[in-house]
Amino acid sequence: PEARDAVAELPRAGVGHAAMLTGDSAASAERVATAAGVQSIHAGLLPEDKVRLVREMVARHGSAAMVGDGINDAPALAAATVGIAMGASGTDLAIETADAALMGDDLRKLPAALRVARRARRTVTANIAVAAGIKLGVMGLVALGVATLWMAVVADVGLTLAVVANSLRLLRPSRAASGSAP
Repeated sequence: PEARDAVAELPRAGVGHAAMLTGDSAASAERVATAAGVQSIHAGLLPEDKVRLVREMVARHGSAAMVGDGINDAPALAAATVGIAMGASGTDLAIETADAALMGDDLRKLPAALRVARRARRTVTANIAVAAGIKLGVMGLVALGVATLWMAVVADVGLTLAVVANSLRLLRPSRAASGSAP
């Protein structure tokens, strides 16, 4: 029942294309896709057909996430850039194969999970870039004889604390998630 809300929210979470891949009949898939607001429907698929389509989407779009819950979804979950299992009702194989699991089986959590993942990636990238830059700078100063070993140790400890503090910002809800303007 929450699928329509989740699909409507996906573009605001940065998803450019949503498709339904199912082994069900075309008539059944059409009814569910219409109710969920999905325009791209691929029905009557075998597991290998889902894998082929996911690989095509990765090639066309650069990346693709696959959300699934069954044994027949496991190969496509593995082929996707990110496989997401519906954890509470999903099969053990789907959950084990996927990169992440939505434990509440509420698809409305998917857009929020995508936003959190993007924030985490940006934070990790910033942490690595800043840490590498400062460490290279300190190494240069040490090589020039300007900085002492103790200054390098203090810079390293300070950098560690700064990276941890920057990462702790992820615990705060984002403005987009809380409904405020970005």
